Amino acid sequence: MTRPGYAFSTRIKVRYAEVDAQRIVFNSRYLEYADVAVTEFWEWSGLDDLGPAWTAAEFHVRHTEIDYLIPFAMGDEIEAFVRIERIGTTSLTQRFELCHAVTGDLHCAIEMVIVHVGELGGRPVPIAGEVRAALERLAAR
Repeated sequence: MTRPGYAFSTRIKVRYAEVDAQRIVFNSRYLEYADVAVTEFWEWSGLDDLGPAWTAAEFHVRHTEIDYLIPFAMGDEIEAFVRIERIGTTSLTQRFELCHAVTGDLHCAIEMVIVHVGELGGRPVPIAGEVRAALERLAAR
């Protein structure tokens, strides 16, 4: 499936352990779906080709907003779309749209701000050089 504004998507199937007694996905699982999707997104992005400039870059989640529109249920297949919405001086805003893979309906929208830090637990530092350039190319896709 394609979605305007998104070059990347991946599919995730709702499993039994992710639902409540009514067979509806627990709210907390939506962030897990975003984590699976962004892991696939970074692999797809090709940024690993930058070597240590990228693989040593450390980002921490700073802020997340979730808009639950329609619940997913047991057995649904999710098409998770991911893009870079904004690149700031020290942060990235990522947007996730979790859609039903069959109907295309948007079930959940997530915006997540991640901050580039110099070291684990460190202070924010600017995203610079070849990493910034690669992220800007990725965001323009």
